[in-house]
Amino acid sequence: MSDKKLYRSRSNKIIAGVLAGLADYFGMDPTVVRVIYCALSLLTAGFPGLLLYIIMLVIVPMQPE
Repeated sequence: MSDKKLYRSRSNKIIAGVLAGLADYFGMDPTVVRVIYCALSLLTAGFPGLLLYIIMLVIVPMQPE
């Protein structure tokens, strides 16, 4: 079993660190995750992406110091 946990990033954040945290979790570049998020949000008229971001902002804990 993996000890990997999903956290919002403290060091590499633009708004709240949600997308940078996802990038860290999946081992990807944060810029790639941000571009994918923006593209998907534009293709779905923005609302589902914004709602998902807000839910993750509330649920995903901040990375420990």
